[in-house]
Formats: sequence, structure tokens, C-alpha cells
Amino acid sequence: MWEAFGYDGVLQPGMVICVESFLGEKQGGQGVKLEDQVLITENGYEVLTSYPFEENLLNS
Repeated sequence: MWEAFGYDGVLQPGMVICVESFLGEKQGGQGVKLEDQVLITENGYEVLTSYPFEENLLNS
């Protein structure tokens, strides 16, 4: 089922992508979405997001 959401592409230097995670109950309801913007470089990647996550929420 999840294969239907895949993407057959190539990441190349200069591209910017968003990496997202959603954590919540499988049945729905409340959750949290975390997102980082990432620049693809010649040597790997660089995280562009500079806004920090709430530390007190990450450890709960």
C-alpha cells in the first residue's frame, strides 16, 4: 500500500526539499508535525531550518 506514495526521482545539488514527520494516533485525533527544510549539496546536505523545536516537548 505505501509503495503507491513513493517518488522515483533523483536528488541533485541545489534542490531544496522538506522532510516531514507526523506523530499521532493511527485512528486520528491530535498529533504533531515536525518539518525541516534541507538543501542538497555536492557533498551531502545542509539543514536550512533555523527555528528550534521546543526542548521541553521533545523529552516528554
